[in-house]
Amino acid sequence: LGGMFGGFATPVEASALTALYCFVIEVFIHRELSITRGVPKVATECGLLVGGILLILGVALGFTNYMVDAEIPAAAIRWVTLYVHNRLVFLLLLNLFLTVVGCLMDIYSGIVVQAPLLAPLGTAFGIPPVHLGVVFLANMEHGYLTPPVGLNLLLSSYRFRKTVPEVLRSVLPIIALLTIAVLLITYVPWLTTALPEWAAR
Repeated sequence: LGGMFGGFATPVEASALTALYCFVIEVFIHRELSITRGVPKVATECGLLVGGILLILGVALGFTNYMVDAEIPAAAIRWVTLYVHNRLVFLLLLNLFLTVVGCLMDIYSGIVVQAPLLAPLGTAFGIPPVHLGVVFLANMEHGYLTPPVGLNLLLSSYRFRKTVPEVLRSVLPIIALLTIAVLLITYVPWLTTALPEWAAR
């Protein structure tokens, strides 16, 4: 974190340094990891996990390209512009829409595709940009846990060798708390705008 915030390393470089640090600590200081047996096993498990993530992200990217080519996000925005005139209703529909987006798309594709479309709508309904950004990210994270194809559900299922329904039962309380948090963030703007406004004084 110090390297990233200090401008000395990018997130990728910081992750490589962290992996090197963990390797040195586990192999040479604590001696809990054997170079001949433990390291190849850990590398294999990491490779399989990363491969699974890349497969999921590849499918998500393909689906994102299809949505862009079919102009589905733009059509949804046009529908909202025509039929929604109440700020609270817009925020509710925004929550539902972004949760679905988070369920089907990775967060980077979601930001690139949706943010330019939603920002003007947020301005039209009088939603501060900071508030809209926090609502956006909170709903995307909510979508990552939303069944049946939330990315975090699939990764947890693979990592802990459990079926998706088993993982879902375990995270239902977390989903409930996250839903409450998203609603509070959405309908109580003070929670997200108070600190930036105070810092700007």
